Amino acid sequence: MKHFLLTAVLFIPSVLFAQTQHPLTFDDLIGFGRVSDPQISPDGKWIVYVVTRQLKEENKSTGNIFITPVSGGEPKQLTNAPGSNANPCWMPDGKTIAFVSSRDGESQIWTISIDGGEAKEVTHIASGISGLILSPDGKWFAFSADVYPDCKDEESSAKKAEAVEKSKVKAKIFTHLTYRVWNDWKDGKRSHLFIVPSSGGKLLDLTPGDYDTPPIDLGGSCDYAFSPDSREIAFTRNPDKMVAVSTNNEIYTVPVTGGEPKNISENPANDSQPVYSPDGRYLAYRMTRRPGFEADKHELILFDRKIGKKINLTETQDYSVGDVVWSPDSKTLYWTSDDKGSISIFKVTVNDTKILKILDHGFNTALRADPNGRYLVFDREQATFPAEIFRMDPDGGNLTQITSTNSERIKSLAVNPIEPFWFEGAGGIKVEGFLLKPPHFDAAKKYPLTFLVHGGPQGAWGDDFHYRWNSEMFASRGAVVVMINPRGSTGYGQKFTDEISRDWGGKAYEDLMMGLDYVLKTYTFVDSTRMAAAGASYGGYMMNWILGHTNRFKCIVSHDGMFNPFSAYGTTEELWFNEWEFGGTPYDHPELYAQWSPMAFVKNFKTPTLVIHGQLDYRLDVSEGFQLFTALQRQGVESKMLYFPDEGHFVLKPQNSELWYTTVLDWIGEHTK
Repeated sequence: MKHFLLTAVLFIPSVLFAQTQHPLTFDDLIGFGRVSDPQISPDGKWIVYVVTRQLKEENKSTGNIFITPVSGGEPKQLTNAPGSNANPCWMPDGKTIAFVSSRDGESQIWTISIDGGEAKEVTHIASGISGLILSPDGKWFAFSADVYPDCKDEESSAKKAEAVEKSKVKAKIFTHLTYRVWNDWKDGKRSHLFIVPSSGGKLLDLTPGDYDTPPIDLGGSCDYAFSPDSREIAFTRNPDKMVAVSTNNEIYTVPVTGGEPKNISENPANDSQPVYSPDGRYLAYRMTRRPGFEADKHELILFDRKIGKKINLTETQDYSVGDVVWSPDSKTLYWTSDDKGSISIFKVTVNDTKILKILDHGFNTALRADPNGRYLVFDREQATFPAEIFRMDPDGGNLTQITSTNSERIKSLAVNPIEPFWFEGAGGIKVEGFLLKPPHFDAAKKYPLTFLVHGGPQGAWGDDFHYRWNSEMFASRGAVVVMINPRGSTGYGQKFTDEISRDWGGKAYEDLMMGLDYVLKTYTFVDSTRMAAAGASYGGYMMNWILGHTNRFKCIVSHDGMFNPFSAYGTTEELWFNEWEFGGTPYDHPELYAQWSPMAFVKNFKTPTLVIHGQLDYRLDVSEGFQLFTALQRQGVESKMLYFPDEGHFVLKPQNSELWYTTVLDWIGEHTK
């Protein structure tokens, strides 16, 4: 009896606590501090990092730099200024942080003591800077800045930019591709790599000419790095004249004093993310094999600077290499890879090239190594919590959370972990999916289902906390959420990824429908008469394809999806992507463009559809969304369009994001109630 009473007393608070937890709301989502970019001090005792917060009322974001002991403890805020304060770098003295701030307008380099006090501005560059790194001896800053390549220096480029800005004529004249990228017009500018003395002084352009460094596409987490002796910089650049049809990024080296760059990779496909070994002997970088294919496996190449020999360290591993860091003794390399719905951490020793997985589950990114070799630091997130900084031993042991930026807010939320499941997809291949139950789930009830399809198409759903397509938000109104990684998804081997190219509406569509059938057969709490489907980018394409091939959903949400492959080719800035995925240009090889065109099946459209597109989306032009909406209206299908004149491929502004979530969830709710 005493045992029963004690159990009852212990149970009551947990029940009451569960009842006080509430489903995730937009204000909860936007209220999270977004933790990123951990940087370890030279003595290994401290970490500085960035916390970005969304300001809904001001309709913008602000970022500031914090410092905390590696052992854990109360963090201290180092910067408190408007705009972005990010990209922190430790000076060699271990007492000063250099960082990039937009507090006074254009982004410049500033420094601040870890003991606090006022920050000091180092640079005054009219165009602003990005991608700050510091030479190991602390004497040089390197960064990228956009300049006119025909100008002799940054100052004359700034004067030309000012004249263009003041001109009342806003017409644009361009004579070659690429003239716009992602959501910006190039306007004849190129991104160049500069260095400047850390004490301030004259800039030196290390990459003059009509090229971009870093490249406009397909780079790594950082595409330039100082050698350990601070005498040389390795950088990534695409040397081809028409980068719109080329993925030929190459690794070059150049002295910090300037000079003719030397190509060390000499590979017709994509090379990126150079990283010197601490002892200076090696330069590691990522390599793909197939020109024109962005989702080819990234392999880890070791270039021996002493003898000029290259070694492929991950040729036998069927996962693509992500972030790469060296151990301080130059004997081991660590990296991240997509891995069946997770981003795992691997390591390899240079001598025996033995590969080991040392951490899986969850999304583990922004990998850093302690300068003294005692631990690794990284961002870690899962579907139930946003990114925080974690630490672990180099062998994967003693995983420890360091920051708790969002812990109190998370405690108040009723969220559930995603549950993986496997089923037999097209051709008998095993395919993975994930199911998320709604808050306060009751297995005796029947729930509507929201079916999400990811973009890419070479991407993947996984155990992460997504701010634009947050699975907990889709579940928050009482729906079961299902996310499937069909053919084309990453993290399941290169063959699995390859099998969507030139087959966009084929095996991937079969995988998705077979996965949905499996869910309906296996989970009795799902109501098959109340289902919605939603997706963006390739997921948007798949929504458009579904419209023409099945009526099993009560409604559809199509965001920034391809509707007409012929027009999409002529308006995108990444021609190489469409040419790879559809087997060439639509002029020379129109067959697949026609075969996999959602527009060809408009006569079958019957499902109520919400169309979303942004004016500044240059990857998939806004005309794709307009064409889809016109087709729906012309066919008499219930439809609505949400148009953003100030957003690109992603919806980023806080108030726009709130409107997006409200409109999407209301549309789904109205049609699946």
